[in-house]
Amino acid sequence: MEGSFFSIDKKDSEYFKSVFSDSMYHIFLFIGKGKIVVDFTEYDFDGRMIFFSTPFQNIQILSDEKIEINILDFHSDFYCIEFHKNEVACNGLLFNNIYLFPHFTLSEDVFNDILNYFKKIEEVDRKEEFSGSILQSYLQLILAICSKEKNKILPDKELLKDDFNSLKSFQNLVEEYFLTEKNLSFYADKLNVTSNTLSKKIKSKFNKTPSQIIQERVILEAKKQIHLTRKSFKEVAVELNFNDEFHFSKYFKKYTGISPTRFRKEGGISIVADLYK
Repeated sequence: MEGSFFSIDKKDSEYFKSVFSDSMYHIFLFIGKGKIVVDFTEYDFDGRMIFFSTPFQNIQILSDEKIEINILDFHSDFYCIEFHKNEVACNGLLFNNIYLFPHFTLSEDVFNDILNYFKKIEEVDRKEEFSGSILQSYLQLILAICSKEKNKILPDKELLKDDFNSLKSFQNLVEEYFLTEKNLSFYADKLNVTSNTLSKKIKSKFNKTPSQIIQERVILEAKKQIHLTRKSFKEVAVELNFNDEFHFSKYFKKYTGISPTRFRKEGGISIVADLYK
Protein backbone atom coordinates (compact mmCIF):
# COMPACT_ATOMS: atom_id res chain seq x y z
CA MET A 1 0.00 0.00 0.00
CA GLU A 2 2.75 2.45 0.88
CA GLY A 3 4.08 2.58 -2.69
CA SER A 4 0.81 4.04 -3.98
CA PHE A 5 -0.34 5.98 -0.93
CA PHE A 6 2.84 7.28 0.68
CA SER A 7 6.07 8.50 -0.88
CA ILE A 8 9.06 10.81 -0.57
CA ASP A 9 10.34 12.60 -3.64
CA LYS A 10 12.57 15.46 -4.79
CA LYS A 11 11.77 17.82 -7.65
CA ASP A 12 13.12 21.19 -8.68
CA SER A 13 10.87 24.23 -8.80
CA GLU A 14 10.63 24.11 -12.61
CA TYR A 15 8.26 21.16 -12.21
CA PHE A 16 5.76 23.29 -10.28
CA LYS A 17 5.69 26.28 -12.64
CA SER A 18 2.72 24.60 -14.29
CA VAL A 19 -0.40 24.00 -12.22
CA PHE A 20 -0.14 20.77 -10.24
CA SER A 21 -3.07 18.87 -8.69
CA ASP A 22 -3.66 15.29 -7.54
CA SER A 23 -5.44 13.15 -4.94
CA MET A 24 -2.70 13.29 -2.28
CA TYR A 25 -1.90 15.41 0.75
CA HIS A 26 1.51 17.05 0.33
CA ILE A 27 4.21 18.45 2.57
CA PHE A 28 6.75 20.56 0.65
CA LEU A 29 10.08 21.41 2.29
CA PHE A 30 12.50 23.80 0.57
CA ILE A 31 14.74 26.86 0.81
CA GLY A 32 14.36 29.81 -1.53
CA LYS A 33 12.44 32.92 -2.51
CA GLY A 34 9.38 33.31 -4.71
CA LYS A 35 5.62 32.81 -4.75
CA ILE A 36 3.32 29.94 -3.88
CA VAL A 37 -0.02 29.96 -5.72
CA VAL A 38 -2.81 27.92 -4.11
CA ASP A 39 -6.12 27.86 -5.96
CA PHE A 40 -5.10 31.15 -7.58
CA THR A 41 -4.25 32.90 -4.30
CA GLU A 42 -0.62 34.08 -4.16
CA TYR A 43 1.67 33.92 -1.13
CA ASP A 44 5.25 35.20 -0.99
CA PHE A 45 7.94 33.05 0.55
CA ASP A 46 11.57 33.69 1.49
CA GLY A 47 13.78 31.38 3.52
CA ARG A 48 13.42 27.87 4.91
CA MET A 49 9.84 26.97 4.08
CA ILE A 50 7.32 24.25 4.75
CA PHE A 51 4.09 24.22 2.78
CA PHE A 52 1.00 21.99 3.06
CA SER A 53 -1.64 21.17 0.46
CA THR A 54 -4.75 19.00 0.34
CA PRO A 55 -6.13 16.75 -2.41
CA PHE A 56 -6.95 18.50 -5.66
CA GLN A 57 -5.80 21.95 -4.69
CA ASN A 58 -4.26 23.73 -7.66
CA ILE A 59 -0.62 24.37 -6.81
CA GLN A 60 2.22 26.38 -8.36
CA ILE A 61 5.63 27.25 -6.89
CA LEU A 62 7.22 30.13 -8.76
CA SER A 63 10.80 31.33 -8.33
CA ASP A 64 13.46 33.07 -10.40
CA GLU A 65 15.98 30.56 -9.06
CA LYS A 66 15.95 26.79 -9.33
CA ILE A 67 14.94 25.36 -5.95
CA GLU A 68 15.22 21.75 -4.81
CA ILE A 69 11.92 20.77 -3.23
CA ASN A 70 11.55 17.80 -0.89
CA ILE A 71 8.04 16.38 -1.05
CA LEU A 72 6.22 13.99 1.24
CA ASP A 73 2.97 12.68 -0.26
CA PHE A 74 0.31 10.69 1.53
CA HIS A 75 -3.19 9.54 0.71
CA SER A 76 -6.05 9.55 3.21
CA ASP A 77 -6.17 5.75 2.94
CA PHE A 78 -2.64 5.67 4.38
CA TYR A 79 -3.09 8.32 7.08
CA CYS A 80 -6.48 9.92 7.73
CA ILE A 81 -5.97 13.29 9.40
CA GLU A 82 -9.59 13.34 10.56
CA PHE A 83 -9.32 9.89 12.18
CA HIS A 84 -6.03 10.85 13.90
CA LYS A 85 -7.14 14.34 14.94
CA ASN A 86 -6.68 13.58 18.65
CA GLU A 87 -3.08 12.50 18.16
CA VAL A 88 -2.06 15.31 15.81
CA ALA A 89 -4.27 18.41 15.61
CA CYS A 90 -3.26 19.24 12.04
CA ASN A 91 -6.69 19.25 10.38
CA GLY A 92 -7.71 22.91 10.36
CA LEU A 93 -4.21 24.02 11.28
CA LEU A 94 -1.81 22.65 8.68
CA PHE A 95 -4.54 21.51 6.29
CA ASN A 96 -8.10 22.58 5.45
CA ASN A 97 -8.24 26.12 6.77
CA ILE A 98 -9.24 28.86 4.35
CA TYR A 99 -8.13 31.66 6.70
CA LEU A 100 -4.63 30.48 7.63
CA PHE A 101 -1.61 30.72 5.36
CA PRO A 102 -0.62 27.28 3.94
CA HIS A 103 3.12 27.80 4.50
CA PHE A 104 5.47 29.25 7.08
CA THR A 105 9.15 29.82 7.74
CA LEU A 106 11.15 27.39 9.86
CA SER A 107 14.23 28.00 11.95
CA GLU A 108 17.38 26.30 10.73
CA ASP A 109 17.22 23.72 13.52
CA VAL A 110 13.58 22.78 12.95
CA PHE A 111 14.08 22.71 9.17
CA ASN A 112 17.00 20.31 9.56
CA ASP A 113 15.07 18.15 12.01
CA ILE A 114 12.19 17.72 9.56
CA LEU A 115 14.59 17.15 6.67
CA ASN A 116 16.28 14.40 8.70
CA TYR A 117 12.92 12.72 9.22
CA PHE A 118 12.33 12.89 5.47
CA LYS A 119 15.67 11.13 5.01
CA LYS A 120 14.83 8.51 7.64
CA ILE A 121 11.59 7.76 5.82
CA GLU A 122 13.60 7.22 2.63
CA GLU A 123 15.77 4.73 4.47
CA VAL A 124 12.88 2.59 5.70
CA ASP A 125 12.81 -0.76 3.93
CA ARG A 126 9.36 -0.81 2.35
CA LYS A 127 9.34 -4.62 2.45
CA GLU A 128 9.62 -4.83 6.22
CA GLU A 129 6.60 -6.31 7.95
CA PHE A 130 5.97 -3.21 10.06
CA SER A 131 7.19 -0.59 7.60
CA GLY A 132 3.70 0.90 7.27
CA SER A 133 3.51 1.54 11.00
CA ILE A 134 7.01 3.00 11.01
CA LEU A 135 6.17 5.35 8.15
CA GLN A 136 2.97 6.46 9.87
CA SER A 137 4.92 7.14 13.06
CA TYR A 138 7.43 9.33 11.21
CA LEU A 139 4.62 11.17 9.42
CA GLN A 140 2.77 11.72 12.68
CA LEU A 141 5.95 13.09 14.29
CA ILE A 142 6.51 15.51 11.39
CA LEU A 143 2.90 16.72 11.63
CA ALA A 144 3.18 17.16 15.40
CA ILE A 145 6.36 19.25 15.06
CA CYS A 146 4.78 21.40 12.35
CA SER A 147 1.55 21.88 14.31
CA LYS A 148 3.56 23.08 17.29
CA GLU A 149 5.57 25.49 15.13
CA LYS A 150 2.53 26.92 13.36
CA ASN A 151 0.69 27.42 16.63
CA LYS A 152 3.46 29.82 17.62
CA ILE A 153 2.71 32.12 14.69
CA LEU A 154 -1.06 32.07 14.30
CA PRO A 155 -2.40 35.23 12.61
CA ASP A 156 -4.52 36.24 15.62
CA LYS A 157 -1.32 37.09 17.45
CA GLU A 158 -0.32 39.48 14.67
CA LEU A 159 -3.61 41.33 14.29
CA LEU A 160 -3.82 44.93 15.33
CA LYS A 161 -6.44 45.38 18.03
CA ASP A 162 -8.49 47.69 15.82
CA ASP A 163 -8.70 45.02 13.12
CA PHE A 164 -9.13 41.94 15.25
CA ASN A 165 -12.82 42.24 16.08
CA SER A 166 -13.97 43.01 12.55
CA LEU A 167 -11.83 40.28 10.97
CA LYS A 168 -12.93 37.72 13.55
CA SER A 169 -16.53 38.81 13.13
CA PHE A 170 -16.27 38.29 9.38
CA GLN A 171 -14.94 34.76 9.92
CA ASN A 172 -17.76 34.01 12.36
CA LEU A 173 -20.35 35.35 9.92
CA VAL A 174 -18.96 33.23 7.07
CA GLU A 175 -19.10 30.12 9.25
CA GLU A 176 -22.72 30.88 10.16
CA TYR A 177 -24.08 31.95 6.77
CA PHE A 178 -21.90 30.56 3.96
CA LEU A 179 -24.51 27.97 2.99
CA THR A 180 -27.23 30.55 2.39
CA GLU A 181 -25.51 33.90 1.84
CA LYS A 182 -22.86 34.16 -0.85
CA ASN A 183 -23.04 37.90 -1.62
CA LEU A 184 -20.46 40.30 -0.21
CA SER A 185 -23.05 42.98 0.53
CA PHE A 186 -24.74 40.76 3.12
CA TYR A 187 -21.54 40.50 5.20
CA ALA A 188 -20.69 44.18 4.75
CA ASP A 189 -24.15 45.17 6.02
CA LYS A 190 -23.81 42.86 9.01
CA LEU A 191 -20.50 44.51 9.90
CA ASN A 192 -21.78 48.05 9.21
CA VAL A 193 -19.09 48.80 6.63
CA THR A 194 -19.13 49.33 2.88
CA SER A 195 -18.38 46.39 0.61
CA ASN A 196 -15.29 48.21 -0.64
CA THR A 197 -13.95 48.74 2.90
CA LEU A 198 -14.53 45.10 3.80
CA SER A 199 -12.87 43.89 0.61
CA LYS A 200 -9.74 45.96 1.20
CA LYS A 201 -9.42 44.86 4.82
CA ILE A 202 -9.93 41.16 4.08
CA LYS A 203 -7.65 41.24 1.03
CA SER A 204 -4.83 42.88 2.99
CA LYS A 205 -4.96 40.21 5.69
CA PHE A 206 -5.83 36.99 3.87
CA ASN A 207 -4.47 37.65 0.34
CA LYS A 208 -7.92 36.89 -1.05
CA THR A 209 -11.23 38.71 -1.43
CA PRO A 210 -14.26 38.07 0.80
CA SER A 211 -15.99 36.47 -2.18
CA GLN A 212 -13.09 34.05 -2.63
CA ILE A 213 -13.23 33.13 1.04
CA ILE A 214 -16.97 32.44 0.86
CA GLN A 215 -16.49 30.30 -2.25
CA GLU A 216 -13.61 28.42 -0.66
CA ARG A 217 -15.71 27.75 2.44
CA VAL A 218 -18.45 26.23 0.29
CA ILE A 219 -15.91 24.06 -1.55
CA LEU A 220 -14.24 23.00 1.69
CA GLU A 221 -17.60 21.87 3.05
CA ALA A 222 -18.36 20.07 -0.21
CA LYS A 223 -15.02 18.22 -0.02
CA LYS A 224 -15.74 17.22 3.58
CA GLN A 225 -19.17 15.87 2.67
CA ILE A 226 -17.83 13.95 -0.33
CA HIS A 227 -14.82 12.51 1.51
CA LEU A 228 -16.06 12.06 5.08
CA THR A 229 -19.56 10.71 4.38
CA ARG A 230 -21.30 8.28 2.05
CA LYS A 231 -24.00 10.78 1.12
CA SER A 232 -25.11 10.88 -2.49
CA PHE A 233 -24.17 13.95 -4.51
CA LYS A 234 -27.85 14.84 -4.56
CA GLU A 235 -27.90 14.84 -0.74
CA VAL A 236 -24.73 16.92 -0.62
CA ALA A 237 -26.20 19.42 -3.09
CA VAL A 238 -29.30 19.83 -0.92
CA GLU A 239 -27.25 20.32 2.25
CA LEU A 240 -25.11 22.97 0.55
CA ASN A 241 -28.21 24.81 -0.68
CA PHE A 242 -27.79 24.21 -4.41
CA ASN A 243 -30.85 23.96 -6.64
CA ASP A 244 -29.92 20.49 -7.81
CA GLU A 245 -27.05 18.03 -8.26
CA PHE A 246 -26.17 19.45 -11.69
CA HIS A 247 -25.60 23.00 -10.38
CA PHE A 248 -23.58 21.65 -7.46
CA SER A 249 -21.37 19.59 -9.77
CA LYS A 250 -20.84 22.54 -12.10
CA TYR A 251 -19.90 24.84 -9.18
CA PHE A 252 -17.53 22.25 -7.70
CA LYS A 253 -15.75 21.66 -11.00
CA LYS A 254 -15.45 25.39 -11.68
CA TYR A 255 -13.45 25.96 -8.49
CA THR A 256 -11.53 22.68 -8.23
CA GLY A 257 -11.04 21.66 -11.85
CA ILE A 258 -12.54 18.21 -11.28
CA SER A 259 -16.00 16.71 -10.83
CA PRO A 260 -17.36 15.52 -7.47
CA THR A 261 -17.39 12.00 -8.93
CA ARG A 262 -13.67 12.09 -9.67
CA PHE A 263 -12.89 13.68 -6.31
CA ARG A 264 -14.62 10.83 -4.47
CA LYS A 265 -13.19 8.14 -6.76
CA GLU A 266 -9.56 9.23 -6.43
CA GLY A 267 -9.69 10.70 -2.92
CA GLY A 268 -11.75 7.85 -1.56
CA ILE A 269 -14.25 7.79 1.28
CA SER A 270 -12.67 8.23 4.69
CA ILE A 271 -12.73 5.58 7.38
CA VAL A 272 -14.65 8.05 9.56
CA ALA A 273 -17.65 7.76 7.23
CA ASP A 274 -18.36 4.36 8.78
CA LEU A 275 -17.02 4.99 12.29
CA TYR A 276 -19.10 8.08 13.07
CA LYS A 277 -22.48 7.35 11.54
